[in-house]
Amino acid sequence: MRPLADGTIPPEGSAYWVALTQFETAARVLNLDEGMADYLRHPKRELTVNFPVTMDDGPLRMFTGYRVHHNTVRGPTKGGIRYHPNVDLNEVRALAMWMTWKCAVVNIPYGGAKGGVIVDPNLLSQSEVRRLTRRFATEISIIMSPEGDIPAPDVNTNAQTMAWIMDTYSMHKGYSVPAVVTGKPVQIGGSLGRVDATGRGVMVTTREALKLRGKSYRDVTVAVQGFGNVGSFAASLMAAEGAKVVAVSDASGGIANSKGLDLKALKEHVARNKIVKGFPEADEITNQELLTYKCDVLAPCALENQLTGQNADQVKAWIVAEGANGPTMPEADRILEDKGVMLIPDILCNAGGVTASYFEWVQDLQSFFWTEAEINARLERIMAEAFHAVMAEAEKRKVGRRVAAQVLAIGRVAEAATLRGIYP
Repeated sequence: MRPLADGTIPPEGSAYWVALTQFETAARVLNLDEGMADYLRHPKRELTVNFPVTMDDGPLRMFTGYRVHHNTVRGPTKGGIRYHPNVDLNEVRALAMWMTWKCAVVNIPYGGAKGGVIVDPNLLSQSEVRRLTRRFATEISIIMSPEGDIPAPDVNTNAQTMAWIMDTYSMHKGYSVPAVVTGKPVQIGGSLGRVDATGRGVMVTTREALKLRGKSYRDVTVAVQGFGNVGSFAASLMAAEGAKVVAVSDASGGIANSKGLDLKALKEHVARNKIVKGFPEADEITNQELLTYKCDVLAPCALENQLTGQNADQVKAWIVAEGANGPTMPEADRILEDKGVMLIPDILCNAGGVTASYFEWVQDLQSFFWTEAEINARLERIMAEAFHAVMAEAEKRKVGRRVAAQVLAIGRVAEAATLRGIYP
């Protein structure tokens, strides 16, 4: 791998190493000019902030956070903010790069960004999380705006987090600026259909993949890793289409029942107990066992680096729908392709969230809002069109579907950069 401008190479196996490895493969297929390739592999700007928060019992505690803008040639940057103890700058760089390609593959006018704070929010009180969020929003507000960079929820952040960020930014401006974030509550400028949009995108792209094999959801079993905002909605929407969901998991572990899980009862169980473990009429399994559980469709909707060279050959599903960002390592990609598994790559499969975020941003800018039916119809059209564009690219270039998605996306960004020209 070519070193970056600072002379470094990301640690092998890290999310950023995976993102750059994928990029190099697509750049070779595109026969991209080396100067343009070097431009696109680098983030445009990176902000690291160290900031204090007053804890409930009085003392100050320092936190570190990041905001990375990968590319802006197709529009303002867009990307989530995550709160997690394992957040680091390389991970945020990778996620920002993937966001650029994700926006381009569904052809919406954004570049990619990502942010995060090194924290386990489960160890903080609600008031401590609120103060942390407001201080972090203040720190990154120097590069955040409705015209320049629009954050959204990600791991361990939600609509309330976005409400605090929007309010903080608005207090600094002196007037309400709802378009500065997406994923807000509907009552303050959020969009209908936003909460389930990423899961809906997973459902739509998987449905289109099944059609290519002459199947429908009524014909298949599904296992979903991750039962948060993405996985729970993906599972429910697939089940509503007729699929039999046989296994799900969260950070605590997983549950399985080959006869199918009652998702309504499971959601009630999770609402009461906060975890899927302990759900009756299901066997307990580990997250690793879920990835190799007997099913037709596997939807990894948790964190990155889940399918590896060690477990990919044991995957029994014939469709892998990547609801998470970067869940499959490059060596696992090769194994799954050799097995004939139909992979729906992350930058396509989970792009429903950023597509709905785009809808929210547009509605906020014009102060005119659409119905949920209109939003879902627009989302389904964009996701289905993007799916078939990626399939056509794979067929035309005789490459795997991940490479095809990256080639389509990177080609669009490179074309925009060429048309704009390099300043000055």
